[in-house]
Amino acid sequence: MKGSSSAYVAPTRSARRGGDERISGLRLNRDDTAKPKHRRVLIADDDDDTREMYAWCLRAAGWLVAEAANGHDAFKIAAALRPDIIVMDLRMPVLSGLDAIGRLKADERTRDIPIVICTGLDGATLESHAHHAMCDGLVTKPCPPDSMVALLDALTASRDAESPDGS
Repeated sequence: MKGSSSAYVAPTRSARRGGDERISGLRLNRDDTAKPKHRRVLIADDDDDTREMYAWCLRAAGWLVAEAANGHDAFKIAAALRPDIIVMDLRMPVLSGLDAIGRLKADERTRDIPIVICTGLDGATLESHAHHAMCDGLVTKPCPPDSMVALLDALTASRDAESPDGS
């Protein structure tokens, strides 16, 4: 059935440790006839549950997912993997997300990778950070996982459409 909707229940880290906490009611619209995307995303967030929730939902939607718990690791992974898009929290240990974005945009290997800021900051502070970081999108937490999947699908699809060779 084309365009069907499926419900997913993703266990959080505490549920896997024996707790009963679950994220329920996640809905991802999936075209059952579509080929797997095999697009690569790097999710950089120091909160394990947040990072794993997005990773789980993106994998369910056909994405290949890499994860980083701090800005330093995010930069190293992005330089090696060269993902199609990066989701970056701003407040992380070792190297902040904002500093990691600065390094990514300054490095010729990673400067063209689209970056979406996903953070708990709000209002003018968030917009100012996004503007100065030259990011392609910004969302505030909590961002529903299906909305994140849709945003990344849209950003990479528009990028694919702009690419002269379709790659």
